[in-house]
Amino acid sequence: MAGTYNRTSEVKAFDEMKIGVKGLVDAGIKQIPRIFHHPPHVTVPNSPKPSSMVVIPTIDLGGGMFDQSKVTRECVVAKVRDAVEKLGFFQVINHGIPLDVMEKMKDGTRGFHEQDAEVKRAFYSRDITKKVKYNTNFDLYSSQAANWRDTLTTVMAPDVPEAVDLPKICGEIFLEYSTQMMKLGELIFELLSEALGLEPNHLKELDCAKSLSLLSHYYPPCPEPDRTFGISSHTDISFITILLQDHIGGLQVLHDGYWIDVPPNPKALIVNLGDLLQLISNDKFVSVEHRVLANRGEEPRISIASFFMHTIPNEQVYGPIKELVSKQNPPKYRDTTTTEMARHYLARGLDGASPLLHFRI
Repeated sequence: MAGTYNRTSEVKAFDEMKIGVKGLVDAGIKQIPRIFHHPPHVTVPNSPKPSSMVVIPTIDLGGGMFDQSKVTRECVVAKVRDAVEKLGFFQVINHGIPLDVMEKMKDGTRGFHEQDAEVKRAFYSRDITKKVKYNTNFDLYSSQAANWRDTLTTVMAPDVPEAVDLPKICGEIFLEYSTQMMKLGELIFELLSEALGLEPNHLKELDCAKSLSLLSHYYPPCPEPDRTFGISSHTDISFITILLQDHIGGLQVLHDGYWIDVPPNPKALIVNLGDLLQLISNDKFVSVEHRVLANRGEEPRISIASFFMHTIPNEQVYGPIKELVSKQNPPKYRDTTTTEMARHYLARGLDGASPLLHFRI
């Protein structure tokens, strides 16, 4: 007689090994543990979109050097506005971050996850207040099914860590990349402010660009990719997320009920709007569901998500921007803090439903 499946105890047993899904692959497993199984109706791919193919737009930022030409900047703002209102996602090229820095960032992430397991284990933690931690799935205990990825999370701003506090194998490049990313983030927030009809510094003055966390993901090859995901359907809790992905692919965006592939572009970074920006824009901009398919290739997929949002604890209050509300367009959300939003997000896990429903008036 088969033993009774006890998800809680199996999750705990896996977590306490502190080896991640990479450790399971290294052990030579041919079937993924049941804690990673998603319902079959969720993992079955949908049919191709019947109408014309939807493409995530690519926007040339010109290295951010378009202040001299008002027409050019207005053109970029118009493209950003169109992209975020229609899709919630766009890609940027000529963004100011050198390609060699992007390559070193991917190499550093891969190096961390592929180093000796004992070295990694020293960083393994589920303490949400830790500035540097590695684990499998932030929502491992709260989700209905786990996802096939490991993540190194590092808080890089506003308090810039010392190199000695970061993993030795990737600390130097993480610091360099974060410096460049903060500059790009400020530019993106300026463009988004203007796209909302506000002054360029409006979102920056709300501290939207103040805090940065890097989520450096490692998706090893999955023995049963049709049973699980790399990351299941979700929205990001951030103001914005800027993603660096490698050549493997697997990222999909939900649009009009269909999943749209986001093919890798080695020169591009992907920008998507998060729940916090949807809240303060009063639904002018929308945080869109996306997911990553489980890796069915022979080499690992690497991606680094730069989350612009405050870390816990933070009691700064956010609500719909006053300039964007009126009698005809009243506030759709109550005021909240990033800490309250984050704790709600962590408690429920990635269940596919928007966490914003909890804050809607």
